[in-house]
Amino acid sequence: MPRRILIIVGHPDPFPERLCRALASAYADGAERAGHVVRKIDLASLDIPLLRTMQEFEHGAIPDSLKEAAEAVVWAEHFVFVFPLWLGTVPAMLKAFLEQVMRPGTAFAYPAKGEGFAKSLLRGRSARLVVTMGMPAAIYRIWFLSHGIAGMRRGILNFVGIKPVRETLFGAVASASEAKRAKWIGQMRVLGERGL
Repeated sequence: MPRRILIIVGHPDPFPERLCRALASAYADGAERAGHVVRKIDLASLDIPLLRTMQEFEHGAIPDSLKEAAEAVVWAEHFVFVFPLWLGTVPAMLKAFLEQVMRPGTAFAYPAKGEGFAKSLLRGRSARLVVTMGMPAAIYRIWFLSHGIAGMRRGILNFVGIKPVRETLFGAVASASEAKRAKWIGQMRVLGERGL
C-alpha cells in the first residue's frame, strides 16, 4: 500500500557529494518506483533559527522558512531521517529543526491544567533513522549504547507518537570502499521500495 514518506536530510554541509545525500536519494528513488509519494527536505538549504526561550517554543509562530516543512511533518505517514553522527548524537542543525517543527499544536498538545500527560498528535506514523558515522556501528551500539539516537527516538519521536522507529547505521564510512558504499545505496533503495 502506498505511503506518504517524508525524507529529511540532516547533514548541515550542502556539498552535494555527501554520502547522506546519496543514501537519501536512493531511498527516494526506490520509494517512488514502488508507488509511494515522497517529499524531501534538505536542512542545509533552510534557514533554521534557534529557539532561545520556552515562551517562544510554546507560543511563538513557526518561522516562515519552516512553515512548509511543518506542514510536511503533519502530512507524512513515514519519516526517514538521514544524518551523520556528530559528537555521538544528531547535528545541531537537525536538533534545531526538530525543536522548531515538533511544537505544541503541530506534534503534541499540552493537557488541560491538572489533566495528566501531553497528547501525541503524530500517532500512527513510523520512522527510520539512517545514520552515518566514523566509528564502526557495532561500537556505537555496544559501547555507547546508541545514546544520541536513543535520545532522538524516545525523547522526540516517541513522545509525539511516532512508533516504531527503526535504525540503519553505516559505520566506518571514511574508510569504506566504493563497493561497500554501492551496497549501502542498494540497501537504501530496497528500504525505499518497501516503505520502511
